[in-house]
Amino acid sequence: MLTAMSDEALDPEDRKILTLARSARARNAVPEGAAVRDENGRTYVAGTVQLPSLPLSALRTAVAMAVASGARSLEAAAVVTEAEALAEEDLAAVADLGGPGTPVFLAGPDGTPRATVAAG
Repeated sequence: MLTAMSDEALDPEDRKILTLARSARARNAVPEGAAVRDENGRTYVAGTVQLPSLPLSALRTAVAMAVASGARSLEAAAVVTEAEALAEEDLAAVADLGGPGTPVFLAGPDGTPRATVAAG
């Protein structure tokens, strides 16, 4: 489910993961940046991986980093991209760890929030 949103609707922790996602995108000059927050408030940040043998979206990479670091659940995720929507595979990865309904904040390249999507 896609819900339109504004920056004012975000709490400070959600703004933080959007900022981290935007920074990852800019720093690595990749199409997407993503960040996820686990059940303990730890954040994991990633950019798009574009290897011939390992193409991964930024969000799936961030989820994989969280799992590899021992996260047991996700509270929220954020993606900064030019795309208007997220791939079902990305939302499924968030739902696998965070459960259905975990919020995923979608923002444009400038970090302006566009929508919240419920994972799963």
